Amino acid sequence: MAEDYYKVLGVERGAAQTDIQKAYRKLARKFHPDLHPDDNAAKQKFKEVQQAYDVLNDEKKRQMYDRFGADFERAGAAGGNPFGGSGPQWTRAGGGGQGGFDFSEMFGGGGAGGIDLGELFGQFGGGGGMGGGGRRSRAARGKGADVESEVRVPFQLSITGGEMPLRLMRSDGESEELTVKIPVGIEDGKRIRLRGKGEPGGGGAGDLYVTVRVEAHPFFHRRGDNLHLKLPITLGEAAEGAKVDVPTPTGTVSLRVPPGASSGMKLRIKGHGVAPAGKPAGDLFAELQIVLPSKYTEDELDVIRKIDAKHKLQPRRDLTW
Repeated sequence: MAEDYYKVLGVERGAAQTDIQKAYRKLARKFHPDLHPDDNAAKQKFKEVQQAYDVLNDEKKRQMYDRFGADFERAGAAGGNPFGGSGPQWTRAGGGGQGGFDFSEMFGGGGAGGIDLGELFGQFGGGGGMGGGGRRSRAARGKGADVESEVRVPFQLSITGGEMPLRLMRSDGESEELTVKIPVGIEDGKRIRLRGKGEPGGGGAGDLYVTVRVEAHPFFHRRGDNLHLKLPITLGEAAEGAKVDVPTPTGTVSLRVPPGASSGMKLRIKGHGVAPAGKPAGDLFAELQIVLPSKYTEDELDVIRKIDAKHKLQPRRDLTW
């Protein structure tokens, strides 16, 4: 693993925590094993990014790293002396340590400002620096890293809501099968947060952020909470008017086509669009398209000519550049 964690994330040594998190998310998306299943170099880079983030995102670990470098965890392995070597070690009075130095005399019993000396020195590990009877130090480990992923959702499911399976590749190379609940009416590009489904950590697991990518539909498309459809009808249905069946997210409905309808006419089916939770449902707009036969007999063409001659339409009169 690379040892300069700041260079791994591409940030300055004095970078703010928000900049570190932003850099991590960008690199995690770039090198995530799900996107490079056969690229070992990407997997290795992802692990380096993960390790760097685990340290720099934890305030205590970052302070230790800034002071001692990548081997900061070994600094405490030498025992109570955080700097290693064979220098003097101290314990609380009566603890039997070398010199018997009583820190309560220096800090006034409980320590200046309520400092817990057990925690102060316990962060260096080893366990030999403080005598018995003191409060055990909390592990200097923060919350696990958040994870970014994507899921492709069929258009129909994005409108009606439901569940989608998701295979997540962990930083250790193991895959995990999850189920993502898709809210009704979710839009393309929105993110879903799954609490506690990120990387594990001493302070609890991070979160999983899933970006939803909605697949196109062959007939319907969405504008806000409204749905739009090009509805094919026959020449007879257009000329005489008719009732035609139209599929909607909530089932098939009957739509009345008025007599003399032309291609391009839009008919609204109220309340049959997208219905997100807590919002009124949008509408479905059906744009009529007259479908004509590809071949005609001479008698049929003669009838069409007579109709054209009688009605003298100018369909391109208002057409301008």
